[in-house]
Amino acid sequence: MSIQITGASAPLSLRPADTSAVSTAKSGFADIMKSTINQVNQAQNRGEKAIEQLNTGNAESLHEVMIAVEEADISLKMLVQMRNKALSAYEEIMRMQV
Repeated sequence: MSIQITGASAPLSLRPADTSAVSTAKSGFADIMKSTINQVNQAQNRGEKAIEQLNTGNAESLHEVMIAVEEADISLKMLVQMRNKALSAYEEIMRMQV
């Protein structure tokens, strides 16, 4: 049994890259989010390293450890709030009637 395709047209051509303002904003937002996540991750790592140094007795002072830990905590809370706001905006957009 063989299958024959009749009336097949040429394959679809690829669309050119989207350079609209929306796609530019989308990539800009993605870059901002990636950068923010990287900064939060670095702050978390600094906090963990400071705690490790305190536990091993290599920390210079307790207040520097506390500052590093609080910076990590605040940056994580900020990231969670950014996520909540983005999710809230997405949900509101999805409720809009077209």
